[in-house]
Amino acid sequence: MRTSASTRRKLISVAAVSAALFTAATTVAVAQEPAPREAAVPTAQTEAAPGAPAERLIVGYKSGAAEAKSNKAAESDAAAKGKEAGEDLDFQRRLGSGAALVDLGENLTKADVADVVAEYREDPQVAYIVPDRLNKPLATPNDTEYAKQWDLFETTAGMNVPGAWDVATGSGVTVAVIDTGYVSHSDLGANIVAGYDFISDTAVAGDGNGRDSSPADPGDWTAANECQAGDPGSTSSWHGTHVAGTIAAVTNNSKGVAGIAYGAKVSPLRVLGKCGGYDSDIIDAITWASGGTVSGVPANTNVAKVINMSLGGGGACSTATQSAINAAVNRGTTVVVAAGNSNANAANYSPASCNNVISVAATDRQGNRSYYSNFGSVVDIAAPGGETNSVTSSGILSTLNSGTQGPSSENYDYYQGTSMAAPHVAGLAALMKSAAPALTPAQIESAIKTNSRALPGTCSGGCGAGLADAAKTVQAVSGSSGGSTGGTTFTSSGAVSIPDNGSAVESSIAVSGRSGNAPSALQVGVDITHTYRGDLVIDLVAPDGSTYRLKSASSSDSADNVSTTYTVNASSEAANGTWKLRVQDTAAQDTGRINSWKLTF
Repeated sequence: MRTSASTRRKLISVAAVSAALFTAATTVAVAQEPAPREAAVPTAQTEAAPGAPAERLIVGYKSGAAEAKSNKAAESDAAAKGKEAGEDLDFQRRLGSGAALVDLGENLTKADVADVVAEYREDPQVAYIVPDRLNKPLATPNDTEYAKQWDLFETTAGMNVPGAWDVATGSGVTVAVIDTGYVSHSDLGANIVAGYDFISDTAVAGDGNGRDSSPADPGDWTAANECQAGDPGSTSSWHGTHVAGTIAAVTNNSKGVAGIAYGAKVSPLRVLGKCGGYDSDIIDAITWASGGTVSGVPANTNVAKVINMSLGGGGACSTATQSAINAAVNRGTTVVVAAGNSNANAANYSPASCNNVISVAATDRQGNRSYYSNFGSVVDIAAPGGETNSVTSSGILSTLNSGTQGPSSENYDYYQGTSMAAPHVAGLAALMKSAAPALTPAQIESAIKTNSRALPGTCSGGCGAGLADAAKTVQAVSGSSGGSTGGTTFTSSGAVSIPDNGSAVESSIAVSGRSGNAPSALQVGVDITHTYRGDLVIDLVAPDGSTYRLKSASSSDSADNVSTTYTVNASSEAANGTWKLRVQDTAAQDTGRINSWKLTF
């Protein structure tokens, strides 16, 4: 209820100060005298973020004011001004600058905030008042070649990566790139950690020895007929370095390309040399990367939470390879593999056909399955792999080397293949693990599929759940729904009373417009007022009646109210339908209500 004083202020237009003064205030300039009034408070003074009313204000008092030195005085001043404005204001703390942080409470409109601002502006002891604005990372990188990385940002068939950077960059996660090793590159080196050379056959190794601690790539060039009769010669591919750059090239360094999980680290494990590499070496690399023990190899000090294998061969997944993958996944490592480049059913290729992996098909710049990409029921997801043909010329740009045989000068170049698609998904997995460290490999796979979007183009033969969407997926598992590309939030309407020691009550949310199942990290935000929350049992009820226990009764929990967000693996539930929050008070003497709750997909 507004006071008559507040109404009077509105009538005589004292709800604002001059635009010039407020412009100065937003840059923390100090006004020495009260300013002339104008008809409205500038939007900048009522918003914490575009469209969102401020929830806190920063109040600077003049040096001689009691409120500038005394927290008690600032607290009393906030209470008095709140009473005048018809709001409950609360002094929170003193900032390092000496200003006071004042909380405005919940559910205020911009007009409400304007009234509070006007109260402070009327006080000659107030030097400035500004909103406690919400800041976010500046996600668009300054890398000089970033504009060429259509695969990250283009709306048609890019993977929507910049929106994920507002939430996570891969910090704290190591990705093992099981490939040709690593050739030094200044746009990648800062994110490389120790790996290993697992090639045991010296003829394949090409570096003059067998296994050792250096994963340096000496080049995998071959002469004509060297691998088998009829094969032409080839120059060195530097394949592992290209893959690693897509995952974690150093970003915002004013050079080169941006990595998808640029806060992550890459551990290069060398298994491919001249003419390829053996299953036995790859199996040992999978084991070691995920923290397992390999005879004769020192313990891994950079255990990977994600493995990328942009490699493969003919034939279905072998028992030996499957066993190594299963063990890695059981240790908590997500395994991402390329579907293969033979325009054939991926079920006939390994490791694309293995269980417990995320098998990735490649798409072109228009969102079609790339002409070379394998396909089929074993494919889990699609990601940009690029395509160069008579119609299009849009590969994937990443870190490389100009040497045709041994290493020469570093450079960047375009490659195409499911080898390029897989690291896009490995980078996404690293972002997810950074945002939500408790995610299991199964939850990561499920969330990537659930939050994918339909291919903009066509895919004959099957490309899995669709095109991976980094922003939507990362925001879903982290519980963030901010931004135009974020998750969708559904909120209950109306409060529901919770009877004392009575039957369970329910509040419903109707979800529609979603595709497929709910995410593996469904966010359930709950706001309950109660005088003894230890008595409460709270369940989420899915549309099919399945229940998920959010909170059990606890006699040791004597606090009041419930205001928190729970995470539920609801990936087996259809997203659309009526969801319910069920709450029961299990002991006498306390009552409360469900104020609201929400689901963020």
